[in-house]
Amino acid sequence: MKRLAILTLTIFTVALLLAGVSCRPAPTPTPTPIPPTPTFTPLPPTPTPTPSPYPMTVTDPAGRKVTIKAEPKAIVSLAPSITEILYALGLGDKVVGVTEFCNYPPEARAKPKVGGFSDVNIEKLLSLNPDLVLVSSIHIAQVLPELEKLGLTAVVVDAHDLPQVLDSIKLVGKITGKEKEAESLVADMQRRMDAVAKAVEGRKKPKVFWELSSDLWSVGPGSFVHDIIVRAGGENIATGHPYPQLTNEAVISADPDVIILADHPYGESAETVAKRPGWDKIKAVKEGRIVELTQEQVDMASRPGPRVVDALEFIAKVLHPDAFR
Repeated sequence: MKRLAILTLTIFTVALLLAGVSCRPAPTPTPTPIPPTPTFTPLPPTPTPTPSPYPMTVTDPAGRKVTIKAEPKAIVSLAPSITEILYALGLGDKVVGVTEFCNYPPEARAKPKVGGFSDVNIEKLLSLNPDLVLVSSIHIAQVLPELEKLGLTAVVVDAHDLPQVLDSIKLVGKITGKEKEAESLVADMQRRMDAVAKAVEGRKKPKVFWELSSDLWSVGPGSFVHDIIVRAGGENIATGHPYPQLTNEAVISADPDVIILADHPYGESAETVAKRPGWDKIKAVKEGRIVELTQEQVDMASRPGPRVVDALEFIAKVLHPDAFR
C-alpha cells in the first residue's frame, strides 16, 4: 500500500508539472525590424550657361559694320537724343560723357562734357576711356573718321522719322545688352503711336506752319518734325526741302490753320506774329490757333528719342482737340 501511495503521488506531481507547462502562454516572437527605404534628394540640374552675344557685329544707319567686342562699360554720347535713349534703357550709370546740350534727364547734366553738337573735344573724350562712342549723322563727316583713326568703337545712331526712332532704340539696346528693355520700351511707344493714329484717322487735316525762327525757317518732308505733323493728323504747308526758308508771302498765301512757334523760347509769341504785315489775314491768327512751345516741348519734338511720343500726342491734341476729349 505504501508503494502504491508513493507511485500515485509521483504520477500526480508529474501531471501537475506537465499541466503547468502546457498552460504557460507561448512567447510572443520579436519581429525583425525592416530598415527604412533610403531617400535621395536629386541634385539640381547644372544650369546651361547663356552664351555671350559678344563679340557682335552690327550695321548702323550709316551702313557701317561695327564689331562690339564686349558689353560696353563706359559710353560717351554725342547727341541729346542718344543720351535720352541710354537713360531710358537704364544705362545712366555707364554713361561717362555727354554734350553740353544733354539736359534730360536731369542726372545727365552732371556728366562730364565733351563739347557741343559737332565741336567735339577729342582729347577730353579720350580721357574718359570709353569703350563705346555713340554719334549722330552730324558727326559722320569729320568727328567719326577721327574716332576711327584712334581705334575707338563708334556707332552711328540716327533717325529721320518715328519708325527709325524705334529702330535706334532697338540698336542701342542690342549693342549694350539691354535688348529686353529696348523691346519693352519700343512696344509701349508703338502702342501710343497706334492710339494717336486711330484717334485722328478720317479727320480733316488742318494746315500747319511750324516756325523754327522769325526769319521763317521751317520743317519740310524728310525732317523729323514733318513726320510728327503728318502722324498727328496735320498737313505741313512747307514742301520740298527738309528745312526750307519760307517767304512772308508764301505763309500768307498758304493760310495755315495752326501756327506752331518752336522759336517761342527765343522771343516769338502769338502777339509778335499777329503784328507781322499781312498776317492778320491768316486763319490761324484770326482764330487764335497759335501754339507757343516751351523749351521742353521743343526738345521733345526735335530729338529723335523716347520722348518723341509725348510730342506726337501733344501736337495731335493741338490739331484735333475733339478727338481726345
